[in-house]
Amino acid sequence: MAQILVVDDEIGIRELLSEILRDEGYDVELAADGESARLLRRAARPDLVLLDIWMPDLDGITLLKEWAETGLLTMPVIMMSGHGSIDAAVEATRIGAYDFLEKPIALQKLLKTIKRGLQKTPPRTRAEEVSLAAFPRSAVLRDLKKKLEQTAEKTPSILLKSQLSSIAGLCARTLQRPGSAWLDLSLMPGSLNVATLETARDGLLYVPELQRLSRLQQKNLQFALNKLDAFNLRLVTSTIYSAEELQQMGWPEELLQHLFEVVLIIPSLNQIREEVPEIASQILLRLVESGEVPSRRIATAALNCLRNSSWKGGYSELWSVVRSLALGVLDEEIGEQDVRHLLTSMAPNPAYAFPLDMPMKLARETFERLYFEYHLRNEFGNMTRLAEKTGIERTHLYRKLKALGLNHERKSEEQ
Repeated sequence: MAQILVVDDEIGIRELLSEILRDEGYDVELAADGESARLLRRAARPDLVLLDIWMPDLDGITLLKEWAETGLLTMPVIMMSGHGSIDAAVEATRIGAYDFLEKPIALQKLLKTIKRGLQKTPPRTRAEEVSLAAFPRSAVLRDLKKKLEQTAEKTPSILLKSQLSSIAGLCARTLQRPGSAWLDLSLMPGSLNVATLETARDGLLYVPELQRLSRLQQKNLQFALNKLDAFNLRLVTSTIYSAEELQQMGWPEELLQHLFEVVLIIPSLNQIREEVPEIASQILLRLVESGEVPSRRIATAALNCLRNSSWKGGYSELWSVVRSLALGVLDEEIGEQDVRHLLTSMAPNPAYAFPLDMPMKLARETFERLYFEYHLRNEFGNMTRLAEKTGIERTHLYRKLKALGLNHERKSEEQ
């Protein structure tokens, strides 16, 4: 039985369409406004949507565009309007609407259009193409999206500077032009050439962490930098290191100067913990939509567990965990114990929790950062217990955490 979502702010029209469609054997969901439609779409995948254009809170064209930009336009959408115009119909069709009906809608035309729409096979979306556009209700991520797009308007190359647990991949996807190529330079084993760049024309080149590039891949990066304008490419690189630290690792000074010309500081996943449940839900939704995993939902307690976890691997680690949970659980709902069990089994050996191919000074700093992150988390930021656990005097401990760039809140001595 096909499920149809009817979105209209007029109760009489909603009830009339609901009665007609249920008599025809369809399963019907009703939404009185754009926000309700947004929530219903996120909770389930309707087979078809009847969407009114003119609504007071969120108009149908805006909602349609949001679904298209976030990969959720995976079902036929038939626009409806009592104030139909050629311009509105053209705009809706351009965005991706299946058809346009003008009110009052003739019964036979309605049923015929719905039948044709349900026979249409929607294109599959790629789960990895989640971007910041998928979080319109998050002020933090919405502002970050604006900063990225504003910067990208002025330069083809952006370096994203972050701490551990980076969301650079999520940011980079935001700057990928719709339908364009995506090329991760860190996954290229051989030399980059003009033919490859021609294939990627108008697309985005990405490097998740500069420090991991081999000498050959550094040369590929330099080659790509010189060809961005010729092939209308965008380049997004990311690192947790400064230019000076990378130079100590053997990077060419001239290349670093070019890369660090435009730097955008982005938050780490651990700095935006309150957004983690929403990000995880979007990842799962996209995985289900793409057919990569069975239909699943995440329990509230499980989402809280994900929010309170430490994501050293950042967005890519969260994506991997959500995918593993969706594939591994037997029930439709992913529970808190499922999350805890998987995270415990994935915990790395502390001796190998960071790369070893770096100067001794950087290796020591990296270990200290991981060490104090671990104890801060276990002691819930309580500095008295942290000082006792690490054997470091409190004044020196504050200086050490500040030097390592670790945020901490001064908790009550009685905690």
